[in-house]
Amino acid sequence: MLTALFSGVAAEQPRVLVYTRNQAGKGLYVHDNIPASVDALKKLGAENHFAVEVSDDPASFTTANLPRFKVIVFDNSNNEILDTEAQKDALRHYVQAGGGIVGLHSASGSMRHWPWFQAMLGGKFARHPKLQTFTIRVKDPNNPSTAHFPPSFPWTDECYFLTNMPPDLHVLLAGDLATLNDPDKDRFKNPRYGDEIPLCWCHQFDGGREWYTALGHQKEHYADPVFTRHLLGGILWAMGETNVKH
Repeated sequence: MLTALFSGVAAEQPRVLVYTRNQAGKGLYVHDNIPASVDALKKLGAENHFAVEVSDDPASFTTANLPRFKVIVFDNSNNEILDTEAQKDALRHYVQAGGGIVGLHSASGSMRHWPWFQAMLGGKFARHPKLQTFTIRVKDPNNPSTAHFPPSFPWTDECYFLTNMPPDLHVLLAGDLATLNDPDKDRFKNPRYGDEIPLCWCHQFDGGREWYTALGHQKEHYADPVFTRHLLGGILWAMGETNVKH
């Protein structure tokens, strides 16, 4: 089990905002994994001594409310998830003040017309081939979100291709494109990464800390302790807690 640093007695537990907003409408996809992901994140909080609040209300994004949280998790959010410039400004100020951001799976399809959000999260969702099993390689075995994985492993998921990826991303996991059955993969792969496709990364951006994983399409993933350990490591990294016991 991965043991977080928050096991001691503290005056107040760190707080995490789990934001699940999806833009509803014809042709707009909403993942059925959200209830399972919320349950998994609540369980991680209870076991690792951080408080979890869940919201799908963009009114949560104010300059008064967001500083209460150590990390904001964009949990399978998709499309337009903030309604006003004031809400966008609140998120930007939160990050600039050192806030942590975690993005799960379809979070990369959020705010597709806002370049700052894309740069912060690490890119913009473009497409994915059919759900299938392919090989993932660990690019950094020292990050708390990847240290428990073997050097390479098979994984069944949607393999996300993103555009607008900033060059400063520290890639943690990458898919082996040779193992992916996708006739269009050569058209969408990023020349910067050769025959691999980044699937999890972290970087420091505009004053804050950001971690993203493209994994996690299936609701069953959120009952898998290997995957939830991955999520916990990402949350801890975004909090700035990198000295984690395994």
